[in-house]
Formats: sequence, C-alpha cells, structure tokens
Amino acid sequence: QLEVVESGGGLVQPGGSLRLSCAASGFTLDYAVIAWFRQAPGEEREGVSCINVNSGRTNYAASVKGRFTVAADNAKNTMYLQMNSQKPEDKAIYVCAADTGYYCPPYIDPSEYRYWGQGTRVTVSS
Repeated sequence: QLEVVESGGGLVQPGGSLRLSCAASGFTLDYAVIAWFRQAPGEEREGVSCINVNSGRTNYAASVKGRFTVAADNAKNTMYLQMNSQKPEDKAIYVCAADTGYYCPPYIDPSEYRYWGQGTRVTVSS
C-alpha cells in the first residue's frame, strides 16, 4: 500500500516553531517529489513547499519563504517541514502529498501528486 501520513501539528504561539513529519510507505523518498499543502477555513488550498529528494531542488510559497524549511531523512523514509517564526496566518490544515518525478517547480501543483495524507492541524495563537 502506498501512503503518506502526517504528524506533528498542534498549537504554537506566534513566533514559535513546529516540525511536521510526513512518513512514507510503499515507496522510497529518493525517487519522489514531496509537497506540503495547507488550507484554512474559507480559503483555497495553497502549495507551501516541495522537494525533489534526489536532486535537492526545493520551492517555497512566498508567504513562508525564509521561515519554513523542508528536508528528507531517507533512512526513516520521512520528510519534514520545519516551521519557524510562525504567524497567525499559518493556521491551517497541513497535508503531505507525494509522487514519483523529477521536478519541484515554483508553482506547486496538486494535480501532480497521487499520494495524499489525511492532514494535521496547525493552530497559531497566543
């Protein structure tokens, strides 16, 4: 069974940090493109970040650039989203998505991903 499962969401204060995990099974990350999406109530889905694990190519949404970082741990078959300097606008359901491929373009297109997690909630509040 091919799947990705997110974890690590929770409550964080503005300016704080959280690290989300995306654990993959049924495929290996070194042949994958992994992306994070988020969606807040009343808003459209936003592509947050992507990484081509083999090449190291990454892209980030302008809203998170400089604050969020993606990294892969091939030994654990897990990809991480480190979220620093959190803002209230970061409150959303975060979803991990994956597929095989070579590219991680600036526009993070959800139609390019076959494997989707169920999401983990991030709340940013004082």
